[in-house]
Amino acid sequence: MAHPLDTKEIANTGARVTRLGIGGAPIGSLFRTVSEDDAVATVRRGLELGLNYIDTAPLYGHGISEMRLGLALKDLPRDSFVLSTKVGRVLNPVDEAPISPHFQSLPYMEPVFNYSRDGILRSLEESLKRLNLDRIDITYIHDADDHWEQAIGEAYPTLADLRSQDVIKAIGVGMNQWEMEARFAREGDFDCFLLAGRYTLLDQSGLAELMPVGIEENVSLVLGGPYNSGILASNLGPQATYNYETAPAGIIEKARRIQAVCDSYAVPLKAAALQFGLLHPAVVATIPGPRSVAEIEENLRMAGHPIPSDLWAELKHEELIDPLAPVGEPLS
Repeated sequence: MAHPLDTKEIANTGARVTRLGIGGAPIGSLFRTVSEDDAVATVRRGLELGLNYIDTAPLYGHGISEMRLGLALKDLPRDSFVLSTKVGRVLNPVDEAPISPHFQSLPYMEPVFNYSRDGILRSLEESLKRLNLDRIDITYIHDADDHWEQAIGEAYPTLADLRSQDVIKAIGVGMNQWEMEARFAREGDFDCFLLAGRYTLLDQSGLAELMPVGIEENVSLVLGGPYNSGILASNLGPQATYNYETAPAGIIEKARRIQAVCDSYAVPLKAAALQFGLLHPAVVATIPGPRSVAEIEENLRMAGHPIPSDLWAELKHEELIDPLAPVGEPLS
């Protein structure tokens, strides 16, 4: 079993991240409002516990997540943490607070897709100001689902230039789909991908094609959304969320069946959800998004909870996870 505070290198970049990291969407008030004090305390507690990797994006709270990270990271040694943010959207001021289906308590800023060279440079400059940092370690092209041509033709070369100048250590792509990430891997020279929700206990759709490409091309994978945006961390009731929407009945039923297997081994569902992805040799880290000190402490406990190999074997026997999913010790 991987220890959550062990570190792995992002490709050959020299950037080493803890196997358990911190996803920054919830401190930007994803689904419900999180106070600034709680957000800062959550991140600081994670760092105190030994986690060193934090991911954010301009989209998260329309800049709020990055600003709160700027407060949380203030006065900390810059080499004590690895930080990633994303490009592909710029934030423009508006006259009224936007309404979002996902984020609450938004500022008067509206995200607009922009994968041009000028948009990428502007996005990074404004992120650095919000973060109050002088550098960003990892930069992901974010949510380019409908913007392939500009993302590969402008955003990627811009980030590659910045990497060649040692302005950033690593470049990647962050998406909620695996198909386009596999295409990026074949057509560009990337260090890492952030794959959200497509390699979890409920969805292993990224396994057959993306994961082998990651190993072949030496692209490290970071798993976002290991709880599938909530369902694998909640009570599995009718209000459970899956892929940032209300969970369908069939998904809730599958999650309940997985939980029943976990219960039979006295293993919390959260523990299995966090550790499953780390068993794949292409995966360097998983980054659940905490919104409180209690949640980040629980994430660390769950990531280190003992899980017998028989549990994984039973999940395969019950056809609840892909029979080809690696469930032994990850390769070093």
